[in-house]
Amino acid sequence: MTPYKKRTCQLTRRLAEDMMIRNMADATIDAYTYHVRKFADFTGKPLERATCEDVRTFQLHLIQERKLAYSTFNQAVCALRFLYTHTIRVPWPVTMVPYGKRPKALPTVLGRQEVDRLIQCTANLKHRTFLMTLYSAGLRFAEAAALRIHDIDSARMQIRVASGKGRKERLVPLSPRLLKELRIYWQKYRPSDLLFPGKTPGKSYADTTIRKAMKEAAKKAGIRRRVYPHVLRHSYATGLLEAGVDLLTISKLLGHASFITTMVYLHCRREHLHSVPSPLDWLPVRQLPTYTPPEENGEDAGSSPKN
Repeated sequence: MTPYKKRTCQLTRRLAEDMMIRNMADATIDAYTYHVRKFADFTGKPLERATCEDVRTFQLHLIQERKLAYSTFNQAVCALRFLYTHTIRVPWPVTMVPYGKRPKALPTVLGRQEVDRLIQCTANLKHRTFLMTLYSAGLRFAEAAALRIHDIDSARMQIRVASGKGRKERLVPLSPRLLKELRIYWQKYRPSDLLFPGKTPGKSYADTTIRKAMKEAAKKAGIRRRVYPHVLRHSYATGLLEAGVDLLTISKLLGHASFITTMVYLHCRREHLHSVPSPLDWLPVRQLPTYTPPEENGEDAGSSPKN
């Protein structure tokens, strides 16, 4: 995705400026200008003259032709709504541009033993320390990649997450075990500013690098499910819930804007699932198809075992 600063179109530049005025993140500006540019190429007409029907046709193109995921589709909808609400005024209602229905899929969660095997099978020290940081603090990938040396407060045993979603800062506990591993990592790599710098100085860690490392480690660990950085965040939240931490605290640690977002982890608790009985267990044994009366086995139901 081309950074918005490299775009030369006057309209997308104005769109970017409108977003900068509202202090929106650079990644959001990049995404919105990208989708608006795609819409302009699709319609083949000035965006000031685009109609609601043009937007509808573009949405169908995203679904039927490009087969975008719901998150990318809704991101494009947000971009067009912002464009026609703030940058260009149109005679038709912008609210007529609908969002896609989000599927309610449960998050992938790894158990403690699976996470332990995953970390042990990660041979590279930098990769392993990064995975431990993700899991121990429940960080998003971008949050962990943006950590700097001064964000690790060993005196107060806290991690300052300065690049949270929506530009929101928060503090999370620093695990003593993670602190020990971070010191071993620092002694080898000696990072000066970013805790996990990329190959290019001043650039953060690449998402593709850690995804590849996790895929290889999961294969060695015998984990057949698809794993990626956000799975460790889901596993962190579910682990805290199973340990008895209340939902409100978990919501604050994860940096969720809404308490409702955190409630999805209620469906992943083992205790929650195991405490629900099955109606099959309530049926009498004689009603089961596999039940065989004792007399058919040559035994007398009323006789007692011989000594």
